[in-house]
Amino acid sequence: MARAAAPAARLLRAAPLLLLLVAAGRRAAGAPVVTELRCQCLQTVQGIHLKNIQSVKVTPPGPHCAQTEVIAQLKNGQEACLNPAAPMVKKIIEKMLN
Repeated sequence: MARAAAPAARLLRAAPLLLLLVAAGRRAAGAPVVTELRCQCLQTVQGIHLKNIQSVKVTPPGPHCAQTEVIAQLKNGQEACLNPAAPMVKKIIEKMLN
């Protein structure tokens, strides 16, 4: 009889842990997925000729980064971080939006 009680006792000890794991999994399932928790642009350039740019992504300030980031996807496949305060970059953003 003592041998049969041993697996049951182990199960009872493991049950609270199992419940915690299930509860944590349910909470995480509805949480937004954040892919990057820091600024992507550590250095910026003042501008790139418009003919070399394929697309531009503007990321506003948020919990991941306190500054606006402008990332240009170049036609050669590379990415370049642009200085959002530079006059040339402002013109590029305006042209891409129009």
